[in-house]
Amino acid sequence: MTNTELLTLADVLRHGRTPFVLATVVRAERPTSAKPGDSALVLPDGTVEGFVGGTCAETTVRLQGLRVLKTGESLLLRITPTEEAAGQNAPEPDEGLVTVSNPCLSGGTLDIFLEANLPPALVYVHGHAPIARALLDIGRVLGFDARPASPGEPLPVDLDVVVVATHGRDEEPVLIEAARAGVPYIGLVASRRRGTAVLAGLGLTEQERARIHTPAGLDIGARTPTEVALSVYAEIITLRPQAARTARPVAEAAVPRAEGVDPVCGMTVAITPTTLFLDRADGRVYFCGPGCRHAFADDPSPYAHA
Repeated sequence: MTNTELLTLADVLRHGRTPFVLATVVRAERPTSAKPGDSALVLPDGTVEGFVGGTCAETTVRLQGLRVLKTGESLLLRITPTEEAAGQNAPEPDEGLVTVSNPCLSGGTLDIFLEANLPPALVYVHGHAPIARALLDIGRVLGFDARPASPGEPLPVDLDVVVVATHGRDEEPVLIEAARAGVPYIGLVASRRRGTAVLAGLGLTEQERARIHTPAGLDIGARTPTEVALSVYAEIITLRPQAARTARPVAEAAVPRAEGVDPVCGMTVAITPTTLFLDRADGRVYFCGPGCRHAFADDPSPYAHA
């Protein structure tokens, strides 16, 4: 796959709100099969599209890429063939460099930048009045994926925010569905008195009702529709760390969590549908590549300690 084709695929993934990691080789110390500028995409299911080195380098990029998808933190990955080099180059964690010893490499060292590409927070806005329009405009300026929504519209699994600004029209069904679906932030634009009355009549549990914020937004003395919209997003941003802790683990569930250790080379590998393995009486054994699997299959006794 050429870099042009890779970038086209990346655009398709962004349009479809599919998270991915862009892995780009920024330095290659010979002998390596990859060269600076080579790149690949790591997808949530562990698929690697593109080229950043041979099977063993790709295995490491897959593992670290899936970890990046979980944390959302980009990093510089250094893959080196010896444990000594890894120990000498390992920095403090906050320096953004992760060094991995990969004994399967042919002898060179690779520096690969792993860039997290996560979709922006998805916001559904209900309503057609000036406040609703301002919520769409301000949200997009702030980098949210703000979209107009209608009652009865299916809720996407990665929906982060629902704001109801319909001024009394069709509020209850939208609020109930969003609360029961576990949407992290639900806002009802209403006066405090009316908002309290609406919440009391929804028939929700205390935990579900706690997700609904009304009056939506921080009290900043907002008067105009634009100021009201700004106050709502200010509250969303303020609550974002809490929402991240309580959000439905949909995006994370899409990323394989399981990892295994190759008994031959000692590498940690991500367990995905394409990971090589052998089934034994004492369980399944996973491998970084065909070479290690063949070595183990021929004679597993030297690796019995693993």
